[in-house]
Amino acid sequence: MSNSMFLTGLSGLNAAQAALVTTGHNTANVNTAGYSRQTAQVASSGGIYAPGIGFFGTGAKTTDVTRSYDQYLTSQLNQAQSLNQSLTTHYTQVSQIDNLLANQTAGLAPQLQTLFTNVQAVANTPADPSARQQLISSGQAVTNQFRSMDQYLTGLNANVNDQISGTVDQINTYAEQIANLNKQVAMLSNATGGQAPNDLLDQRDQLINDLGKLVGTKLVVQDGGQYNVFIGNGQTLVLGDKATKLAAVSASSDPTRTTLATVNAAGDKVDVQESMISGGSLGGLLQFRNETLSNAQNSLGRIAIALSDTFNAQHKLGIDLNGDLGTDFFSQASPGVISNSRNTGATVLASFSDTSKLTISDYRVDVTAAASFTVTRLSDNTLISPDSKGAYDGVNLTLTGGAVGDSFLIQPTRTGARDLAVTLTDPAKVAAASPIITGNTAGNQGSGAISAGTVNAPDYSATSLPAAGVTLKYQSGTPNALSGFPAASAVTVTNPDATVVNYAAGAAVTYTAGAAYSFNGITVNISGAPANNDTFTIGKNTGGVSDGSNALLLGALQNKKTIGGSSASFNDAYGQLVSTIGNKARQIQISNTAQTSLTLQIRTAQQSVSGVNQDEETANLLMYQQMYQANAKVIQTASTMFDAVLGIRS
Repeated sequence: MSNSMFLTGLSGLNAAQAALVTTGHNTANVNTAGYSRQTAQVASSGGIYAPGIGFFGTGAKTTDVTRSYDQYLTSQLNQAQSLNQSLTTHYTQVSQIDNLLANQTAGLAPQLQTLFTNVQAVANTPADPSARQQLISSGQAVTNQFRSMDQYLTGLNANVNDQISGTVDQINTYAEQIANLNKQVAMLSNATGGQAPNDLLDQRDQLINDLGKLVGTKLVVQDGGQYNVFIGNGQTLVLGDKATKLAAVSASSDPTRTTLATVNAAGDKVDVQESMISGGSLGGLLQFRNETLSNAQNSLGRIAIALSDTFNAQHKLGIDLNGDLGTDFFSQASPGVISNSRNTGATVLASFSDTSKLTISDYRVDVTAAASFTVTRLSDNTLISPDSKGAYDGVNLTLTGGAVGDSFLIQPTRTGARDLAVTLTDPAKVAAASPIITGNTAGNQGSGAISAGTVNAPDYSATSLPAAGVTLKYQSGTPNALSGFPAASAVTVTNPDATVVNYAAGAAVTYTAGAAYSFNGITVNISGAPANNDTFTIGKNTGGVSDGSNALLLGALQNKKTIGGSSASFNDAYGQLVSTIGNKARQIQISNTAQTSLTLQIRTAQQSVSGVNQDEETANLLMYQQMYQANAKVIQTASTMFDAVLGIRS
């Protein structure tokens, strides 16, 4: 009986020691990231039957060391942290653009206002060389601001590329470590008859947690306890003890963007669709670039292109101090065309057909047959058809050669801000005056009067008027008529009631008071009641020193709806851009705040199960210490009894 008592005490001593070691391990790892609290599982060793008496217990045994772990809470925490990190990354990037655009003093809006203020100054004093120089200087300030903002956005794109490359390297490192731990877990489990290597499991779970902060993951647990890890919409990253290697590569459709690719057994790199990747800092970076950065740069470029196109068109309709027609005031970007690196030689040419119809989207051109292609607007992934002029959203496209499957990325406005510059440097060449001059002939008897007249592109040119000009003569009769229009020119009459009458070249033109008469790109209004044979003259303006009428028309462009299908002015479009980015930043900030709170709640719940509570472990140490001491006392008692028995027998 004393021997049995000795073994019983020894079993209790071993059980207490196992519990103390486990508790000490918990205490040592109270601040270890990813550590799950462990518990020594103690069970009764059973009993021995004594005839006529019953069963006597034989002590305790330690059956297992388990970790406090909840797969559901851990999975929830990983997903919440992944989304939280994605939103944090996205907000960090968006806020940089928001700060750039919303600057009230260094932004674009003040520069545009100064430009048109100086245009008005030229209109008021067209002969003042300092006013003309101020206009050129303010134009340069505007273009410098456009280019500076574009350079900042381009720098953000380069920064995103660098971050993607760094993130891919980290993902590869985690994937290799998880695969190695999968191998170790399987080996140790097999070697120990299925016992779980708790600390290795914690390390593997912590790697999954860290990986989720980089990219959204999906976890599948195999029967043997190994983890299969997938990213995106099913892309394999870890399969048992094998890790798929990822690479950061230049996108085949756009070499300015770094994207994700898988490396196969042959070493070939295959692009991963960015739309498949979500979650983590990588998902946040891709979402920022695709949804915000590209749109911001395209929006800025569209404003720059509309400004240069409309300003140049009106400027070329005026004359400068030398009496010459105006030239381009600004340079203008061309639509960007990027050939896919896998193409077989096709060529696409792109040009603007109507800048007022430009969108902020990029486009994909897919070759479907010889000289045939489809165009997809990438902002809404919609196939679009050409308009009546054969253009797609304000852009003309022409395909040459190529094979089915070739594709191109069209970026109509991406470089609009980058390529904007003032090309005019001579103040005398500012075309502030109208190219035509009109007048009532002295001696007219009636009350008829001719307006100053306007010209319009592209019909007006240096040959729109004969060298001697045009003299219109009023002839009373039924109907009253005007003669003297160039014999080879058709005339269009727009009456006050908005009815339009087109007259063939050389035909008699009916006179209606207040009507607008248009020919060869020239429009004049004649009102009042002319007397028979009264005449009105239209001639070339050869001295624009005191004429600022074209500058007035340039100034009117500030509030003219020239962007987005003629729905917005320059300031309207810039205001929309600022508002869009600002709203996006606020929306992401609010979502991130809510997600941060949710993540904290889930982490608290997970830690309530798996975390080490120092107070609880301290209490357990005291309890197991007492258990150890009590079982030591049992052994001591058994030894004393055994010695007494030996003494009796001797």
